[in-house]
Amino acid sequence: MLECIGLKKSYNEKIVVNDLSFSVNKGEVFAFLGSNGAGKTTTIKMILGLIKKDGGKIITDENIHIGYSPETPYFPPFLTGYEVLDYYAQIQKIPKSNRSSEILRLLDTVGLENNKTRVRNYSKGMLQRLALAQSLLGDPELLILDEPTAGLDALGRLEIIQLIGKLKSTGKTIIINSHILNDIERICDRGIIIKNGVQLGEWHKSDNNEKSLEEIFIELVRGIKE
Repeated sequence: MLECIGLKKSYNEKIVVNDLSFSVNKGEVFAFLGSNGAGKTTTIKMILGLIKKDGGKIITDENIHIGYSPETPYFPPFLTGYEVLDYYAQIQKIPKSNRSSEILRLLDTVGLENNKTRVRNYSKGMLQRLALAQSLLGDPELLILDEPTAGLDALGRLEIIQLIGKLKSTGKTIIINSHILNDIERICDRGIIIKNGVQLGEWHKSDNNEKSLEEIFIELVRGIKE
């Protein structure tokens, strides 16, 4: 579904991503892990074409449709959830004949059935849900979710994780960037851990590790000198 080979990116001579390579298989939930400033969001933006890479290759399936939910979603506060999705649906040129039904379906899917509430009155959790619904417009094959459970309480996190599980069961390929390793361990199939733009190691759920993902993460990150 996606392959990154030798990705490189620097800002003002500071190396942010350094010869990073990984692949994501169709139908899996892939974890993209690292501490703050590790280069995760920069890599995601290169995949999306939002910033130019300095080197390397990004290979995807032909004509792939990618949905993206940012870490800090922002939507015009005077719009309702329905109006936000309608705006993005028009940008994607989703036919008017089935636009309304898709928007209502997605709002129901993420638990925002009361679609007349204006965004200014949304909680953090509701904003995260709306961002997820926006990423699902047009039925993308690949979803990239940047901190999808950030700022949510325990129940909100559980509901989002369950929703991601349902999306996986429909055949979606999903990349998740998150600091909440318990959530990653619950929903992801495998992933990589990076620091300073360099891959430290891989994690596979199927390996039945004696150590938790948190323990593996801490050992890898602390084991590399600054």
